[in-house]
Amino acid sequence: MLSVYPQGKVSEAKAIWFDLRDPEPAETAEVEKLAGVAVPSRASLSEIESTSRLKARDGVLSMSVPMVTHVDGGLQMAPVGFVLSRERLITVRFGALPAFDLVAGRFAEPGQRPATSLEVFVELCEGMVDRLADALEQTAGELRTLSATAFHVPDTRGQRAIRSNKVIRAQLRQVGRMGDHLSEKRDALLALGRAIDFACGMTEDWGDDQLKSRMNGLKLDVTSLNDYEVHLSDKVQFLLDAMVGLIGIAQNDIFKILTIVSIVGIPPTLIAGIYGMNFKGMPEYDWTFGYPYGLAMIALSAILPLVWFKWRGWF
Repeated sequence: MLSVYPQGKVSEAKAIWFDLRDPEPAETAEVEKLAGVAVPSRASLSEIESTSRLKARDGVLSMSVPMVTHVDGGLQMAPVGFVLSRERLITVRFGALPAFDLVAGRFAEPGQRPATSLEVFVELCEGMVDRLADALEQTAGELRTLSATAFHVPDTRGQRAIRSNKVIRAQLRQVGRMGDHLSEKRDALLALGRAIDFACGMTEDWGDDQLKSRMNGLKLDVTSLNDYEVHLSDKVQFLLDAMVGLIGIAQNDIFKILTIVSIVGIPPTLIAGIYGMNFKGMPEYDWTFGYPYGLAMIALSAILPLVWFKWRGWF
């Protein structure tokens, strides 16, 4: 889909922004014919080399950013391409990005309408940075909730260990998904920061001091968000390590119980085996209370190890 801003025909000279979303070949060819520049394909936008993502030729800047978008409750990579010149901005994207809709809505308001292609680029970058900041804040809130659930609950001392293991495994998967999302956001932040730095250096004489100030502010915002993302990544790694440790502790508790049960069963088995040999010379067979005596010995041999383990604090 091709959108032109301000609203009008593609061939109109006053258009300063062409927005291509999942473009058809005919739309791409039409914009290329008007602008005289090549519109990058999805394959070229997905390349990771800096020389492929940031280019300058004959006063035209080509930049690509691997943004992320929400699809069916998850995140999907949606690369964005910018072709920026003094006269116009061409954007190519392969997903819905709220920042683009927000800037497009400003063209309907005379007092909010961007005047130049560079101003459109700056406003798009500001919108994407804001969205990434909101996403990081949401992830931070989820991490706080998960941390409180994992570390600030009463100790059950091994009770319902199987159920606890299932809960911890579910939390572990959730933390893993958060780590994946943070990694994708970090890629977007790094690429966006490089694109802004590149544009700042190549467009020093394109705009006024206000635009320069906004671009410098964007650079500071991206730097601070990168630092915050590193902090969140460290917290995710800490939670992963801690939850793996909790699962190990829970499994050790189960093995400890099984070990105690097996040890407690050894003395009664030994006593029952001794009195089950049926030798004639065993005097207990002639006692009136020989049977209760044997049962008492079996019970006592099971109770004494339990008392010993409890006194030692092993359970």
